[in-house]
Amino acid sequence: MSNSARTTGRFRSGTILIYLLSILLVGSAAVKFAHVPQPTAELAELGFGGGNLTLIASLEVASAVLFVFPRTRSFGLLFVSAYLGGAVATHVGHHQLLPSFRPAIVLALIWLAAWLRHPEMLRSGMAKSVETA
Repeated sequence: MSNSARTTGRFRSGTILIYLLSILLVGSAAVKFAHVPQPTAELAELGFGGGNLTLIASLEVASAVLFVFPRTRSFGLLFVSAYLGGAVATHVGHHQLLPSFRPAIVLALIWLAAWLRHPEMLRSGMAKSVETA
């Protein structure tokens, strides 16, 4: 397989993952907006209900929208990372270790998608660590 084909496959895989994960985030937000009983009850146990639920859903949609568009993808990645990192921290803070894996896995896939689509994202950090060594 040529380097060009590998790059094209990586680019396409990253793009597809970005769109699928953005759809996943918007779907999750839609569940929160619709106040579906089971997720609403689970989030209420964590202290998120009523207006807080709407705010969380709005932040989730905003992060997905920022992540899906190439011009705002860097900011969207930061926003999604903060949002999902907060979700992991909330679950861990309530001693729910197993549910904390769901947002952690989604976050890992989002970073994988961003890296596949934009491999240069991690190079600046790697270059700095090599220079300081």
